Amino acid sequence: MTEPDAAPSFTLGYVPGVTPGKWVRIWQERTPGVPLELVQVGAAEAAGRVRERELDAVLLRLPTDRTGLHAIPLYTETTVVVVPKDHVVTAADEVHTGDLADELVLHPLDDTLGWARPPGRPALDRPATTADAIQLVAAGVGVLVVPQSLARLHHRRDLTYRPVADAPQSQVALSWLEDETTDLVEQFIGIVRGRTVNSTRGRPPAPKQSKAKRPAADERKPAPRRNQPRGASRGGRRGKPRRR
Repeated sequence: MTEPDAAPSFTLGYVPGVTPGKWVRIWQERTPGVPLELVQVGAAEAAGRVRERELDAVLLRLPTDRTGLHAIPLYTETTVVVVPKDHVVTAADEVHTGDLADELVLHPLDDTLGWARPPGRPALDRPATTADAIQLVAAGVGVLVVPQSLARLHHRRDLTYRPVADAPQSQVALSWLEDETTDLVEQFIGIVRGRTVNSTRGRPPAPKQSKAKRPAADERKPAPRRNQPRGASRGGRRGKPRRR
């Protein structure tokens, strides 16, 4: 984060599976004088790092504790079940939580799906992280339900995944401290929301200059003629009558 009297900078945190590369490139194009530092943070610590002012903003997953934070949902992820490639659920293109009733479903401590009650049979111990749970799935211990980006992040040749139609979904959101929407935070909000570089968001519109409207040619009226003899033609003076 930017210290007093220091050159401006922007520190952005992101949780595993989120890919902020596109937004970072746009930032570098639009704000080349302000470096953006990327910091990967664990899902469980993401919100706390912002509250402690270690980060200007963070890309995290909802639901999470949003006390003292703003959060703009950006997109919703598909939820999938990660299984060995020879697992029975791979026969279907999509499964439901009821299909996992007899499975041992791992529930890591960094889970972000916010289950009221996870499906299937619970394991005796919860893995510490999603990465640890993936190792257990590969060892044939159980299956794992996660956002699709995490399944891709921890891809292994011996594992695959299928969408779970009725599982909770995780939203990726941009979060920052309440009452600390700085100009740099506003700039990044504009980028993730797709505003153009010429967006007038946050700036008053330039006043329009008024111009006097000239009347059209057919609206102009001729000036009235003064002291014109009665019966005189518009072209000039009165002529003599012609003899017959």
